[in-house]
Amino acid sequence: MKIKLLAVAIGIAIYGTATILHAEGNARAGKDKAASCNSCHGDNGNSVAPNFPKLAQQHASYLVKQLRAFKEGARKDPMMSAMALPLSDGDMADIGAYYAAQKISANSMPTLPPPPDEDEDEQPAAPAGKPKSVPELIAQGSDLYRNGDLQREVSACIACHGPFGEGNQPAAFPALHSQHADYLIKTLTDFKSGARGNTPENMMHMIAKKMTDEEIRAVAYAISMMK
Repeated sequence: MKIKLLAVAIGIAIYGTATILHAEGNARAGKDKAASCNSCHGDNGNSVAPNFPKLAQQHASYLVKQLRAFKEGARKDPMMSAMALPLSDGDMADIGAYYAAQKISANSMPTLPPPPDEDEDEQPAAPAGKPKSVPELIAQGSDLYRNGDLQREVSACIACHGPFGEGNQPAAFPALHSQHADYLIKTLTDFKSGARGNTPENMMHMIAKKMTDEEIRAVAYAISMMK
């Protein structure tokens, strides 16, 4: 089963490498064209708000692919769709080249979200056991990232995103290392629910839908600490 899951992931990666082509962009021109992106994604692609993704050091091929998806409606977000609509292929290539040339910033250690407030009129829920600490979640996420879960057919992230979260430039598989944990949690949750699915064969949905919320948080924490 392990070999089968790895073969599927490698097959998709090879397919993507053979079919995704993009023009080389001009990073200097891309800096000016990316000026309107600064308010959300930061002056150099390192966003301050954890709900906006860092774009620094991201593969240009992936950024171009996502901008095209927003422009064509394959990926939906009111703000990003409006931003991408007037961009030409050359503009996208330049913006991608600019962000790819920037260095991504490191993250501080994640912090657990506060427990949900209990309604005074409701009966308290039964204790669910001691919650895992951040280091325990990072260890769990690192194991899932590298090995997957064979029994539940959750593919290892390493197959497409690399041992250090560096991604795959030719196949336009994104670099993940040092990304905001909150953004990664939202992204995996959206893949799980089907709210996002513009990937070959809807691969990420097929993986994320088998993950628990705890596993999603654990993997996100582990990836956010990769450098």
